[in-house]
Amino acid sequence: MIPGITSIQALCAAHKLPLNEIGEPFLVTTGRRLRESDWPSGVDTIVVMLDGGTAFQSLDPTGIQIWWGAYLGMPDQIIKSGPLAEVGAQIVEIRRDARERHGWIMDSYILKRIAMNDHGGHIDVS
Repeated sequence: MIPGITSIQALCAAHKLPLNEIGEPFLVTTGRRLRESDWPSGVDTIVVMLDGGTAFQSLDPTGIQIWWGAYLGMPDQIIKSGPLAEVGAQIVEIRRDARERHGWIMDSYILKRIAMNDHGGHIDVS
């Protein structure tokens, strides 16, 4: 733990990821609210904290990228990222195993809508 560094900053640093695009909003919410409200309009980036389950499973994974982390800033830190459709089930499994091993879990994740082309592929914005 580093004083003054939030878990959101630790998650971004672990993934070498900027939190938001220039001038674009992001939302910080709980897993319960994400599950109940779905994806809010006008926001392409969501930070999910305090998710007792895996609320990302309630979303249509098409065009969504996830950056997930547990035990951030600790020696047992675990991170996983990729297209939600490809890594979502892996994260559920990793999370379950880590919780069993440690007896607890503290995790958070960032979800971003990624632009898609007319053929269903991601648009390279780099």
